[in-house]
Amino acid sequence: MLLETFTKALADQTRLRLLLLLANGRELCVCELTQALELAQPKISRHLAILREASVLQDRKAGLWVYYCLHPELPTWALGVLAGLQSGSAGEAIFQLDQQRLSAAERQVASCMS
Repeated sequence: MLLETFTKALADQTRLRLLLLLANGRELCVCELTQALELAQPKISRHLAILREASVLQDRKAGLWVYYCLHPELPTWALGVLAGLQSGSAGEAIFQLDQQRLSAAERQVASCMS
């Protein structure tokens, strides 16, 4: 992966927010990401496609659902950058709200599957 490709992928706030939610190594459904960011599904999907095309994310289809996670072949330096961004974003309200809404979305999905 080229540094330029990676930094361009991070240069948009929506993509940065998505990456920070996925940086914990979790696999998340588009519906969970849409709820967490409170943005329209087409906008989320467009940004996820950009991250996938840049080889930052990997997707997996399961029926009607599409799940995303960090690409397993991300270089160590890229993972380090994401870890630093996670640390730096910890005190910012928008990222805290994203995490709170993601937790609520995950609980909702879990209760629907029970």
